[in-house]
Amino acid sequence: MRLTCMFSFILLFGAAGLIVFIHLQDPEEIVHQQTPGIKYNMGFQQPKKDCISSNNRDRRLRKNTADGIVTVKLSGSLHPAENVPTKLQSTDRRQSSITFEKDYQQQGEEINSIRLHKRRRRFVIKKSPILISMNSSTLNLPTLKSEDRSNSKWKSLYQIQSERKQIMRETCSKYKSNNRRIITPYHVSRIFVEDKYRVLYCEVPKAGCSNWKRVLMVLNGLAASTKDIQHNTVHYGNYLKRLDGFDRKGIYHRLNTYTKMLFIREPFEKLVSAFRDKFEHPNNYYHPVFGKAIISRYRVNATKEALRTGSGVKFKEFIQYLLDVHRPVGMDIHWDHVNRLCSPCLIDYDFVGKFESMEEDANFFLHLIGAPQNLTFPKFKDRHSNEERTTTKITQQYFAQLSPSQRQRSYDFYYMDYLMFNYSKPFEDLY
Repeated sequence: MRLTCMFSFILLFGAAGLIVFIHLQDPEEIVHQQTPGIKYNMGFQQPKKDCISSNNRDRRLRKNTADGIVTVKLSGSLHPAENVPTKLQSTDRRQSSITFEKDYQQQGEEINSIRLHKRRRRFVIKKSPILISMNSSTLNLPTLKSEDRSNSKWKSLYQIQSERKQIMRETCSKYKSNNRRIITPYHVSRIFVEDKYRVLYCEVPKAGCSNWKRVLMVLNGLAASTKDIQHNTVHYGNYLKRLDGFDRKGIYHRLNTYTKMLFIREPFEKLVSAFRDKFEHPNNYYHPVFGKAIISRYRVNATKEALRTGSGVKFKEFIQYLLDVHRPVGMDIHWDHVNRLCSPCLIDYDFVGKFESMEEDANFFLHLIGAPQNLTFPKFKDRHSNEERTTTKITQQYFAQLSPSQRQRSYDFYYMDYLMFNYSKPFEDLY
């Protein structure tokens, strides 16, 4: 009994002492006062080995896994506002680690505040990405000409565009927090530039991108007809400029004044199309790089020949790779999310076309930008032309090889693309 009373007395005495200590403590010693012009990052700091050397003038990419934002360092210059927030962190200890002593004199605090503010300002001007406020594009979809307004077909297509953009923006507003958007050259690395007709096209593989590049080359005067341009010329000729090849001023100008468009495709259908193209035909890149890793990880009792060549990947094995959080080899643009390829929640696209209505949407877009009347979107299939295009029926045949759980997880993987571009569920048992 005496021990219990003594223990209770010690606890009460300790609690009372703690309350008195907190009450007498100076709040300024507990919470650092924020110096004007400086925003402290109190979150998790990256390990030193992940830092980027400030002496390297080459372009570097670094992914922030916490929020998905990727920052890029360029040697070009931009003059943003002084208080622009940035995700970039310097490896220079004098810039990235600021230590305050408790008992600064008032005069010393003012001097240090000025010095830190100037240092922060120089750091921001040098490394800050491009900032564009939400829905800031000064150019929207070109309006219909007066003679087109009585055309019911043009009016219907124009209304469809308005609805698609509205759904996309509502989805972004609901699921993304981008009141102030940070757009880096990484986000525009898949956007091709056509300066004559002031067009920006975000490339989505397996959604007509080869033919769209042909159209851009004709618009730019690089060819007389889309039929004259071979597949290798389109993809490996480097005739088209990418938006990330411009300095920051050039990127900002084009994002705000050019007509921005992308074409998308039903996610499962796009995935099957990519699988058929890359794994069911000879390929000296995807078989050794992806095929060998997939077979080695997911095939039981794989033959030496399969492990050596990487050929013969099965669709079920491909899906296992896709859904594996510890993939043996990284992602590829042919089966990545459109949400990541084109950043539609960061960039206000003026035109959203669909592969399923490609001819109609593409020719409507060409009409809106005032392209030559003899230029129409090509219909030909330049790779494996004797093979049937991937259709909804073919897609269902491939996904029938999977278990219900794998189909559900695949749908979850592309959920944002389904939602953002208003595609219906491809199977009834999905939720």
